[in-house]
Amino acid sequence: MHSHSIRIDPADIDFMGHVNNAVYLRWVQDAVIDYWQRIAPSEAVARHLWVALKHEITYRAPAFLDDEVLAEVLATGVQGSRAFFTTLIQRGDTVLAEVKSSWCCIDTDTRRPARIARDLAARFLP
Repeated sequence: MHSHSIRIDPADIDFMGHVNNAVYLRWVQDAVIDYWQRIAPSEAVARHLWVALKHEITYRAPAFLDDEVLAEVLATGVQGSRAFFTTLIQRGDTVLAEVKSSWCCIDTDTRRPARIARDLAARFLP
């Protein structure tokens, strides 16, 4: 599992006084990309980009401006050029949101889907 610290900006707060739901998508994207950049070898990071295909978000509790929030990212599977992740957005022991997402690995030169090598996938999967 990969931990990614989240900073809440005043612009993230909506008219209800809590973090806008759309902001969670940015947090997940930042957390998954950070996970990739920390786990993958530098040559793989240079050769591949990631594009989100699908996010399924279950909101459980609101986040507020002064909250300390953490995203916990877990890779759950790889299939061809796709990778699947579960991300928990948490404030302490409280889960604020659970996000299941699928991503496509893209070759930086061709901008086409790139199959994820087994040795690379092994770095992410439990």
